[in-house]
Amino acid sequence: MKVLSVVGARPQLVKLAPVAGALSQAGHRHVIVHTGQHYDADLSDVFFTGLGIPAPEVHLGIGSGSHGVQTGGVLAALDPVLAAERPDWVLVYGDTNSTLAGAVAAVKQQLPVAHLEAGLRSFNRRMPEEHNRVLTDHAADLLLAPTAEAMRHLAAEGLAERSVLVGDVMVDVCLRVRDAVQAERRVPTLPEGIAPDRPYLVATVHRAENTDDPKRLAALADALAALPLPVALLAHPRLLARAREHGVELARGAVRVGRPLPYAELVAAVLGAAGVVTDSGGLQKEAYLLGRPCTTLRPETEWPETLAGGWNALVPDPQLLTAAAWTATAARPAPRQPTAAPYGDGRAAGRVAQVLAEHLRRRELSGTS
Repeated sequence: MKVLSVVGARPQLVKLAPVAGALSQAGHRHVIVHTGQHYDADLSDVFFTGLGIPAPEVHLGIGSGSHGVQTGGVLAALDPVLAAERPDWVLVYGDTNSTLAGAVAAVKQQLPVAHLEAGLRSFNRRMPEEHNRVLTDHAADLLLAPTAEAMRHLAAEGLAERSVLVGDVMVDVCLRVRDAVQAERRVPTLPEGIAPDRPYLVATVHRAENTDDPKRLAALADALAALPLPVALLAHPRLLARAREHGVELARGAVRVGRPLPYAELVAAVLGAAGVVTDSGGLQKEAYLLGRPCTTLRPETEWPETLAGGWNALVPDPQLLTAAAWTATAARPAPRQPTAAPYGDGRAAGRVAQVLAEHLRRRELSGTS
């Protein structure tokens, strides 16, 4: 079996790591295409080296741009690659512009598409990620769902026959890296001015709805600065660019600004933290898996399971304007109720490889390959 993975952003590289390992272990041919959607080394190169992912066979070098420009660039650049490779599966991951472009490019060449992390919904159509998820799910031939809730969403949209519950491959890599970090007693790498042996918060902000509006970004910066614990703000390039553009000072009050971390360093930082403040979907779930309370800077989440027991708290729009409300949620202690295991057992990648192979055999037996 030949699988071609289309990836381009940090969360996709984390998901790619266990899938690449499982496909290799099963003896399948795996072609990795990196679109270059995240071209910053802190968001790309360090994940290949740190997670042991094979180097991409193809790097499209798309880079930044508007959603239309970025998606169109990936579409155009993928065409000759797919025509030359003709894989049994084009595997797309998550909810980025690279995800949607990979799915559409494959469909146009009548190549089978599998969507990993299918069925997630925030039900916020203003989010570009929501458009990408929904459109990709409806274009794909095989929907690899991470949770029972995702399976329910797919069934409600008439996609049950294409859907398979495989679990969440993020669990595979997160738990493996957690165990390694704890075994070596790794000291987290934090921005200057934050002591790893004293209470602190880890924060990330990157979504357009939080960074593109100058007033909203200023309110977020004010609220972070007023938090009662030191804040290690691991600054995404988008955040830094918008802060410069809008004249918003990030490094003040409780906030110390640092660079995005390689995955193992991020896990170590979260394990050492009192809590997490973020608008990232992946980091919400990683905080949950690592047993750290999370405050999510959005009115909704694709991962409603993290809300159980108070492990994750959503900060809706009106509350973003008051530091007092932030303090009440962002600095809260960890819940006494332990986290559940709604995302699987850490062996999802093996199931992904197995399901892809089984569905290919069915296609071949039916003569539709």
